[in-house]
Amino acid sequence: MRGALVLLAALTAAACATARPQPEAAAPAHAAYAWATFDSDRITGSAASGPADRGSGRALTLDDPVRIASISKLVVALGAMRLVEQGKLDLDRDVSDYLGWRLRNPAFPDDAITLRMLLSHRSSLRDEVDYVIPLGGTVEARVGEPKAFDPAHRPGSFYRYSNLGFPVVATAMEKVTGERFDRLIDRLVLKPMNLDACFNWSTCSDTAVARAVVLYSAAGEVLRDDHQGKRPACLVVPAADGGCDLSTYRIGTHGGLFSPQGGLRISVRDLAAVGQLLLRKGRLADGGRLLSEASVAEMMRPHWRFDGTNGEQEKGFYCGYGLSVQILASCPPKDDPAGDGRTRYGHAGDAYGVKSGLWIDPGRGTGIAYFATGIADEAKGARSAYWAIEEWLAAKAR
Repeated sequence: MRGALVLLAALTAAACATARPQPEAAAPAHAAYAWATFDSDRITGSAASGPADRGSGRALTLDDPVRIASISKLVVALGAMRLVEQGKLDLDRDVSDYLGWRLRNPAFPDDAITLRMLLSHRSSLRDEVDYVIPLGGTVEARVGEPKAFDPAHRPGSFYRYSNLGFPVVATAMEKVTGERFDRLIDRLVLKPMNLDACFNWSTCSDTAVARAVVLYSAAGEVLRDDHQGKRPACLVVPAADGGCDLSTYRIGTHGGLFSPQGGLRISVRDLAAVGQLLLRKGRLADGGRLLSEASVAEMMRPHWRFDGTNGEQEKGFYCGYGLSVQILASCPPKDDPAGDGRTRYGHAGDAYGVKSGLWIDPGRGTGIAYFATGIADEAKGARSAYWAIEEWLAAKAR
């Protein structure tokens, strides 16, 4: 018997000695990517690959800022919640009281629309009109267009992801503070967190501007931010006549000027810091507080879960949502790019060939931040409603 055990041990040892780790699958097609895993205090793993700028040959690093797309909404919500804590905004008050004009769905003229509805995409606004409004335009005029609202669902009753809601949020923030949105969000969120990030390149340092990630299509065409290391001459969508005189802008009329719906430029390293803030329940790295635990909990609390009839889930991409916070694995596998069934909180981004994600797992105290550029729209994943490159990146958080 003892001899048999010795033989078994020897065979096991030999098998272990000859076993080889399986190589990681190659990344799906992309121009460049960067990712970082983290816990509440430090980055635990990271990598970057590909060019930040093909023209100069500059390679991508974790410190290069990219237009991160809709993850911008989460950062806007951090600023809005700070104003809620200061008593300048209220999640459940008619947002018309802040705007100075009446925001109503024409089909439901007696139903107030609140900040809570806007941040959770239940306001009945929809993207049937262009949410990119040039200098000289106003949010009031844009949401007054007939197709801006869903005529079939009253405010608060139905989830429909809407970029248009965030120029409304930013306009309300401007009205109650008297500050232009780009400078306001810098004061409320970016500077306190010591992030060299900005909306539309407005408040980033010259060093960050020089490190801009150029966005390319899958075919290699330049889509955005090819500025040869310089700050763009016009930080916003120019006026109809081509003018870009920001001194003509009247604060509180067009909070969408600096793209609150998707215009945040931020590096993976700084994006990870946003995730760490959420893991620390609103506490800053230096021990101070950006937000109370209660405010962070309210952002992450489910304000909507898909029940089969109460919203548009976009083929499983959206199944749970808080206040500018997506809740993953609410209808797995479709909304589970990591593929492990764990509930994660954060936000995805998708614009100009970029696919991005910031996801935290509070149960484990871990998270991941990533983006990839040059992704074709048809490059969907195999196991979820997300793209193949996102499944490959998100799996690093397992």
